Amino acid sequence: MKLFLLLAVINGFIAVALGAFGAHGLEGRISEKALKTWEKAVTYQMFHTGALLAVGLLMMKTQSNLLSGSGWLFFIGILLFSGSLYIYAPTGIKALAMITPFGGLAFLIGWVLLGIAVTKII
Repeated sequence: MKLFLLLAVINGFIAVALGAFGAHGLEGRISEKALKTWEKAVTYQMFHTGALLAVGLLMMKTQSNLLSGSGWLFFIGILLFSGSLYIYAPTGIKALAMITPFGGLAFLIGWVLLGIAVTKII
């Protein structure tokens, strides 16, 4: 439980910092398309930071492998999805963009596991 809460706090901080960096440090240095890619990485990181927070809070109520699995998948999704986009946006290395869908898949499976866990908790 504490681990997912801590991961949420760290990822929230990083998302805000990278969002500010993108808005102030990258503007005019990379293309508009690349900047939109950066913003998408920030957005998905922040959404899934909220999901990590929810997992941590739910785990205060009950310990569940489904909750734990969803938390890890959200974290892996952040690393793969947002991480690959953070590197791809300023470099344009297309091989990195091929990693992004695996992060998206991790997010999707994480949401399914969270949904199943919630139905068992309530």
